[in-house]
Amino acid sequence: MSTPLADRYHTVKAALHPGVTLVAVSKTRTVAEIGALYALGQRDFGENYPQELREKAALLPRDIRWHFIGHLQRSNARHVVPLAHLVHGVDSARLATEIDKRAKAEGRIVDVLLQVHIAQEETKHGLSADELREAVRTWSWAAWDGLRVRGLMGMASNTDDRLQVAREFKGLRELFDEIAAAGAPGPGPFDILSMGMSGDADLAMDAGSTLVRIGTALFGPRA
Repeated sequence: MSTPLADRYHTVKAALHPGVTLVAVSKTRTVAEIGALYALGQRDFGENYPQELREKAALLPRDIRWHFIGHLQRSNARHVVPLAHLVHGVDSARLATEIDKRAKAEGRIVDVLLQVHIAQEETKHGLSADELREAVRTWSWAAWDGLRVRGLMGMASNTDDRLQVAREFKGLRELFDEIAAAGAPGPGPFDILSMGMSGDADLAMDAGSTLVRIGTALFGPRA
């Protein structure tokens, strides 16, 4: 039986480029909504808030792959690391150190992405291009065997100027290729480029995104 959620899900899935992972952004969505999307076959879900992630993970199937897509504070790493399939927003050596420590305590290796600031807004988090290059050269990758850098993440400017958004995504793809060619930090594989949301996923995929974070286009507008 068709439902609005099922219709939206199949529309979004049909628009994905080959090989692109869909992360359903489930922050503030109910357990019932997530469960309905799970029943349709979705397994990757993205959360922004540690407490909300913990509450939902306890109530939902264990084979869900939880992505932490919010800005992670070091004090909350202990709540997120045991649950996260992928942490999208590492932007400091201190946070990487904390994730590594918590991962080792859990006896696991946590996959992470380095967040790059590509937008015009000052409020967005992330490393500049030069800071990223410096991080790859100088951070303590050999000591951090509790984490594995899988790629980069970036968020484009919140603007109606699609040409600007496309340029920002293209710039991040070029950085991704540069880092990969020079030798990615840690053992890899360095194979995830996370960029693109409901309003700009098409531009992100055109630029080479391998993972898009979709909320509104799947679940509909928030109440």
